[in-house]
Amino acid sequence: MARTGRHGQTLVRTGTRTRGTPETNPALGAAIMEVVDTQLREGTPPETRRTLDRLVAAGYPEGEARQLIACAVTSEIFDVLTHKQPYDEARYIAALHRLPTLP
Repeated sequence: MARTGRHGQTLVRTGTRTRGTPETNPALGAAIMEVVDTQLREGTPPETRRTLDRLVAAGYPEGEARQLIACAVTSEIFDVLTHKQPYDEARYIAALHRLPTLP
């Protein structure tokens, strides 16, 4: 059964999981959220706070906005680890600017 999420995304449920959604690792998720929290607390880069404020102003609940930022963090980590590329702050900031479109 398909349904449309709050912001227009299509969600398909199979059993108790949404098809296409990978299993999650709670410890990894907490570590990524700690990165988001640190960026917001320390203001580095400042675009993280600006992105949170922009998404909340656009109607996203703060928790959902923080999860979107976590997606940008995860995307940057993926590029660094998978493609053996160095951290690229400009690439990360560009991903923040594109939110809520996911990287």
